[in-house]
Amino acid sequence: MGAGRPGFLWAAPAAVFFGLFAIVPLIMVAVLSFASWDGLSDPEFAGLDNWRTLLDDPVMIKSLWLSVLLTVLGVVVQTPLSILLGVWAAGHQRNRAVLSAIYFVPLLLSIAAVSVLWRAVLDPNLGVPAHATWLFGDGNLFGTQATAIGVLVFVSTWQFTPLHTLIYQGAARAVPPVLYQAAQIDGAGRARQFFHITLPQLRNSIITSVILMVVGGLTTFDTVLILTQGGPGSDTTISAYYMYQKAFKSFDYGAASAIALLLVLVSTVISLIVVRLSGYDKMRSTMEGL
Repeated sequence: MGAGRPGFLWAAPAAVFFGLFAIVPLIMVAVLSFASWDGLSDPEFAGLDNWRTLLDDPVMIKSLWLSVLLTVLGVVVQTPLSILLGVWAAGHQRNRAVLSAIYFVPLLLSIAAVSVLWRAVLDPNLGVPAHATWLFGDGNLFGTQATAIGVLVFVSTWQFTPLHTLIYQGAARAVPPVLYQAAQIDGAGRARQFFHITLPQLRNSIITSVILMVVGGLTTFDTVLILTQGGPGSDTTISAYYMYQKAFKSFDYGAASAIALLLVLVSTVISLIVVRLSGYDKMRSTMEGL
């Protein structure tokens, strides 16, 4: 067998799986977005009615902005934290392996379990805020939009930062040691080595991590459902949660499908913009960042 790229047959099982569980459902959602369906009777073609209704719905517009806000906050908070922890975990410090293992525990828990855990910890009646009013005021962190959004960002950061840390840890270990040796000879300290060697070498990983954060942020659902239920009022009703309300509370599956398709389109467009602006699509090197 000659050397070279594997044939298509190697990718066939994954392609079939992706087609059945991603492409086919996506096509069905796209069709339903142009139909009126309550989940029981037969779907009826509704043209662009669902889309017109959503564009005129103030809650829908607000949910999109909230989704973007949570996504941006997640990227801004998690990216620098993940990079610093990942680079540290790639080193050879004493007890590094033990501390890294403990830190990665949240990654092993489900989103639902993490949300239930923090809902109990932050409960305004029985949780920590109720016994530390000097720090949390009235203790109800879910009572205002600002604090509720802060809780959502904090919980997401606590759970998903280990995933992105793992990405940066592997990438940092792939940086050729000769680069650091040359920098030391030239008199560069650790700070200069980090900003002039480590960060540029992590470029591909940063782009990959940001894309994962964007897609994950725009499709966040479990955390909002368990922690805030979209409240107070509709102040944390992001698009994914609004889709759930439309489908399983209002039984308007046509509108819910339109929201789902819109989220797919927005996530795809943002990901493509990140890839194009970063120049990631033009990189051909097999070495990280080169």
